[in-house]
Amino acid sequence: MPIKADCHLHTHHSADSTAAMEDMIKAGIEAGLDTMCFTEHNDFQYPLTEEGPGDRWILNVDSYLYELLSLREKYDGRMKILFGIEIGLQTFCMRENAILAKGHDFDFIIGSSHLLGGEDPYYPAYWEGKDEKAVIRSYFEEELLNIKKSSIFDVYGHLDYIVRYAPNRESVYQPADYADVIDEILHALIDREKGLELNTGSLKSGMAEFHPCKAILKRYRELGGELLTIGSDAHVPERVAQGFADAAAVAKECGFDYYTIYEKRTPEFRKL
Repeated sequence: MPIKADCHLHTHHSADSTAAMEDMIKAGIEAGLDTMCFTEHNDFQYPLTEEGPGDRWILNVDSYLYELLSLREKYDGRMKILFGIEIGLQTFCMRENAILAKGHDFDFIIGSSHLLGGEDPYYPAYWEGKDEKAVIRSYFEEELLNIKKSSIFDVYGHLDYIVRYAPNRESVYQPADYADVIDEILHALIDREKGLELNTGSLKSGMAEFHPCKAILKRYRELGGELLTIGSDAHVPERVAQGFADAAAVAKECGFDYYTIYEKRTPEFRKL
């Protein structure tokens, strides 16, 4: 397997996982990885949902780091364990996000959009009475605003994540319909020396393509983008490094010769 680093992982420190960090590391060793970057969730000003209050998405960084450091020592020589975070970006909590990002020595920060207009599109009720294509366009437009207003992240995660929860998913999603705003997003990332994530977590939802789809990956490369991290977005050990052989093939097809890991917020290129 050419990809030896999984740079998007969640454990019980994230609100949507109960996985033990050590079990995730053991799964990574079994999968042939040499590097794992945990990227626990933090989303400020998350709304109340069916699962509970929004403050459950605020990460206890100290508790998370304590466990990570103890396991880094235990698995020294067998696995490089990096300290990352996935920060949910919204224009009205940029200051809180900046304080969080600057307050800790993270190796890697993923910026992601989990909400749209402060609401969670994960729930079917969100889509009731809405035009799917209009929602997808609004999502991309909000991502563009997030990128322009924030410099705290290293890569943008699962760029077309919204499609995963659209009622008709990929059958209604044609990237060409949003080419104007997608190009703006990719230019903004490249101009700011920010990377893009190839996220294989779409597999758990039965999608045919990764996030983002090949059309966007190809366009990013055509425009000169080179910073590409690979992440499974695993929340359970069984999904660590899932789809990585196919991800390597997709990345090469889209024009990439290298993938990237981040340590101390500095990119390192690895041959695919």
